[in-house]
Amino acid sequence: MSAFDDLYDANTRFAKKFGSSGLTGRAGRGLAVVTCMDSRIDPLGLLGLKPGDAKILRNAGARVTDDVLRTLVLAVYLLGVERVLVMPHTDCGMAKVTDPDVHALTQERGVDTRSLEFHTVPDQNEALRHDLTRIRTSPFLPEGMPIAGAIYDVRTGLLTPAAF
Repeated sequence: MSAFDDLYDANTRFAKKFGSSGLTGRAGRGLAVVTCMDSRIDPLGLLGLKPGDAKILRNAGARVTDDVLRTLVLAVYLLGVERVLVMPHTDCGMAKVTDPDVHALTQERGVDTRSLEFHTVPDQNEALRHDLTRIRTSPFLPEGMPIAGAIYDVRTGLLTPAAF
């Protein structure tokens, strides 16, 4: 038995009921959502979306990294994205540590991660403001494209739109 058998078995059951084979891969509602990898977040459900409506980009802390920008460029020019929502969340693990903390934790296990930047979030509002500015000022994305930020509350399920 492998560590993944439960997943393969679940997929077999899923595939028997699968009904999304007609989707094209384009963002049906013209939306990309940048959010955290936290498993408490159901981006489609909390935004009233269904498969095929949006491109969901997830990473630790919902940060707009170089790879997220690369992916947004592809999403805009190839996959029908016309607007972007950056959606970090409350009680985020990335807001509870610093990059030096993570380096120290990994070093305790003999792993040197100093060549990595973890994009931890000492101030969630400032990080969101920075990330929104990064998208808005990107020379690779259309000027004036609608960009918004909102913080998702993992305790209540509500979004609080950013005022900047």
